[in-house]
Amino acid sequence: MKVAVVQARTGSTRLPGKVLRPLAGRPVLAHVLERAAAVAGVERVCCAIPDSPGNDALAELASELGAVVVRGPEHDVLARYLAAARATEASVVMRITSDCPLFDPEVGARVLSRLTESGADYCSNLEPRSWPKGLDCEAFARGALERAAAAATEAYDREHVTPWLRTSPEIRRSNVSLDTDRYAGWRWTLDYSEDLAFLQAVFERLPTADGPAEFEAVRTVVEADPALAALNAHLV
Repeated sequence: MKVAVVQARTGSTRLPGKVLRPLAGRPVLAHVLERAAAVAGVERVCCAIPDSPGNDALAELASELGAVVVRGPEHDVLARYLAAARATEASVVMRITSDCPLFDPEVGARVLSRLTESGADYCSNLEPRSWPKGLDCEAFARGALERAAAAATEAYDREHVTPWLRTSPEIRRSNVSLDTDRYAGWRWTLDYSEDLAFLQAVFERLPTADGPAEFEAVRTVVEADPALAALNAHLV
């Protein structure tokens, strides 16, 4: 079972409740879950949410949208992912964060396919970075996740889920890269109000069509109006 696990919480300090903010008439989380479900090869979508009461609205929304909801520790996100993998009987986990409403299902499918074809334990499109931030995607074998959860002891490793997988010498890794790094500094994620302004402007300009917009469509919109990228280019 190949499962896309989307981590989500309401407790963002930079932009509180960001994944519930409206974007093109729908909550940000709805866009992300839709895009996760559209990844070729993904058989189930799970939303991994903190078990604190302040996140109940997220759980209700994710459930309404057809995702399996698994709840766990807010800051030990690695443990939350392991709980999600076990609850859904996943053999392969794709990690997607809920602040990426422009996530491209085609990119996710390429990462998932590369993981299988290469025989790697872990595959991403992050090392080296060549895609815009906001298209980040990681996929890893359930066994590798189990090993990471048992071996990782630092708070940073557990909060960010995959540092142990990305650095351990016992893990076989692969990567999906573009043939250029010109887009590596582009920012298509949601952390600040300026990011939300950027995303709203992009969604307003995207062509209306069935299914999620792909990287090429968004790239065309952004390149056509340099003022768009300037809205949040100063953020880190």
